[in-house]
Amino acid sequence: QVQLVESGGGLVQAGGSLRLSCAASGSIFSIDAMDWYCQAPGQQRELVATIISGGSANYADSVKGRFIISRDNAKNTVYLQMNSLKPEDTAVYYCSAILRKRSGGTTYRYWGQGTQVTVSS
Repeated sequence: QVQLVESGGGLVQAGGSLRLSCAASGSIFSIDAMDWYCQAPGQQRELVATIISGGSANYADSVKGRFIISRDNAKNTVYLQMNSLKPEDTAVYYCSAILRKRSGGTTYRYWGQGTQVTVSS
């Protein structure tokens, strides 16, 4: 059993900052990558940022220069520092992990429950 638990969402004014956290626990041997996605009402879920085990990160164009993804491999935790927030960043943010339960085993993708981020103008 694997769980991803997110925290850190909330209501913030435009221009403000929030830091999201997501901790993975359970039957985990290794985590290949951890991601943050967002889903606004009536919209498809979109990739915001990805970080692989070596630390390389990629971002959606809409958040480049404003958001920073980082991870603590020892804690199986990923963070998303969100700066210069805009009303259009309002969405439910989900973390995801691609992980293995044993050495050389199949990879699995797990999702967190989501955390609401609301940016007021």
